[in-house]
Amino acid sequence: MGEAAPSVAPAGAAGHGVAGLFRERHAELVRLAMLVVGDRPTAEDVVQDVFARLCARDLLPARDGSLAYVRAAVLNGCRSVLRRRAIARRFGSARDALGRDTLQDSAESEVILAEDRRQVLAALAALPVRRREVLVLRYWLGLSEAEIASVLGISPGTVKSNAARGLAALARKIGEAS
Repeated sequence: MGEAAPSVAPAGAAGHGVAGLFRERHAELVRLAMLVVGDRPTAEDVVQDVFARLCARDLLPARDGSLAYVRAAVLNGCRSVLRRRAIARRFGSARDALGRDTLQDSAESEVILAEDRRQVLAALAALPVRRREVLVLRYWLGLSEAEIASVLGISPGTVKSNAARGLAALARKIGEAS
């Protein structure tokens, strides 16, 4: 509310543009989306949609804000997917939204599905969306509270409380004392 829109320049003038950002950050953004939505194909679709929209508009925020802008767009896309899944579940037509669809053939996916990580991912998937987003941005991407607040459009205090509550819930779910 009342925030100024990020300064936007044509993609070619943004230094490396959309194509450069895609080459540099695609894998990272897919992993971010995968942690939020729970399966790789959907995560790839979300990231691809974000980059397709950026190319269609031929606009990208100034270099210093472009990554944060794209991360926020990916998170928004993930929220839309999760909303659609919730609606489909309510009407009984959704398949297993977060569980068995995460099995993949790649080496990276096999590592992620190791038993200890599987427990953490299952506990993470059970968290409310906002807490999950805060924890993923904080502990997977290593963003500061201020950066998370900026990406999610919330106050730093809300980031702290969501992180604390999310960690406590994870500890309870995987059986560790907090």
